[in-house]
Amino acid sequence: MQLLSTLFLSSGDIIADRRYAWAQDCEAKGDLAGAAELLEQALELTPGYASAWFALGELREKLGDTSAAAVAYQKARAADPEDRHGALLNLMRLGAVAPSSMPPVYVQTLFDHYAPEFDRSLVEGLNYSAPQVLLSALDAAKPGGRFAAVLDLGCGTGLAGAVFRDRMDKLVGVDLSPRMVEQARRKEIYDRLEVADIVTFLAADRQAGNRYALVVAADVFAYFPDLAPIARAVAAVLAPRGLFAFTVETQEGLDVVLGEGLRFAHGEGHVRAALENAGLKLLGLDSASTRTEKGFPVPGLVAVAENK
Repeated sequence: MQLLSTLFLSSGDIIADRRYAWAQDCEAKGDLAGAAELLEQALELTPGYASAWFALGELREKLGDTSAAAVAYQKARAADPEDRHGALLNLMRLGAVAPSSMPPVYVQTLFDHYAPEFDRSLVEGLNYSAPQVLLSALDAAKPGGRFAAVLDLGCGTGLAGAVFRDRMDKLVGVDLSPRMVEQARRKEIYDRLEVADIVTFLAADRQAGNRYALVVAADVFAYFPDLAPIARAVAAVLAPRGLFAFTVETQEGLDVVLGEGLRFAHGEGHVRAALENAGLKLLGLDSASTRTEKGFPVPGLVAVAENK
């Protein structure tokens, strides 16, 4: 797999950008040291070149120099305060900074980039099945249930909405990525779609008095380190006896870890504590993989909780 970041932000200097392109060619041919040297040349010309710093961090990691990689990621973050490359995540993964939330602009940029090919690459390439897993879990908790109003958190292109549509009267979706929401809108299955941060959206809906019989989140919480704030925000918009159903990636420990794929994996203990602290009653928490990576199922959990 090629290491140099797929996101490219021009330096504004044609010679520096050319060095970056040559570095890509070197890396593709297996000459990682040569690629790193070309990036260093580009950075001598333009010290604030975010894409080159980030790519250099990736290469330094591959070359086994994690200390130098961390320095490069810090430089990338300083050069692009919005952190569209996700340098902070790599610093967290390396243990150079404490775990924290993902930069929102990074998440938005990531999914805006993938939106046009998202459905095909996810379903065909990764055997994605989160909506079907959620539907099965809901049927086990409430067989054949129909819901007046449903909120699809992190709705993306509408893959979950399409599976749930005939089980509800009203469907609302929210996602941080405008291009993902644009894809969802084309499917004409949502009664309302919003581009917003999930927690911000939930707070606004609570203030507006909107309540839902069901809130679902299909493969969304891999981008959130702490489920407690989300669980509390969801509880505030659930109708009495309303349900909250979601999937997470998981790991053997009880807490949360950031994996090599830059996605958070939540231990069973963390999931249980987040729901309990939000005042939600856990109806089911089962092992369920919703996707594959490199041909192997990614360990996961599916949870269904009820508003008391």
